[in-house]
Amino acid sequence: MGGGQQQLQQLSQELQELDEEIEALEAEIADYREEQADIDDAIEAIETLDTGATVQVPLGGGAYLRAEVQDIDEVIVSLGGNYSAEQEQDDAIDVLRRKQEALGDRIEETEEEVDELESESDELEQQAQQMQQQMQQQQMQQMQQTEEEDGE
Repeated sequence: MGGGQQQLQQLSQELQELDEEIEALEAEIADYREEQADIDDAIEAIETLDTGATVQVPLGGGAYLRAEVQDIDEVIVSLGGNYSAEQEQDDAIDVLRRKQEALGDRIEETEEEVDELESESDELEQQAQQMQQQMQQQQMQQMQQTEEEDGE
């Protein structure tokens, strides 16, 4: 019986590790979606702002500064790897949309990973339940045998 308990404990630990991995991946997905929303906001701002408009510029730490847009026709866009480039308005929007598509691909891949891990977790849970049932049956049989031996 000790071996069964040990296997059950191992399955439980594997299930816990899978759950933690699933949570981490779901947090990644949430971060990707938040980044997509930020890109949506940036695209909307580029499309709707005019030269001379007043905007709030984040300084960090929850502090903002009001500033006037000097030239909406040229937008500085992050290209990745700590590089940015000045782009014309339409080109900047194209770069941002490509980023969104790449994020969408990452979300899809990560969701597939989550699905695989959840399937694996379901299988382990079924194994654990079967082991518990077998152990309970063995205990019942042992109790019956003990009762029969005591009754004789």
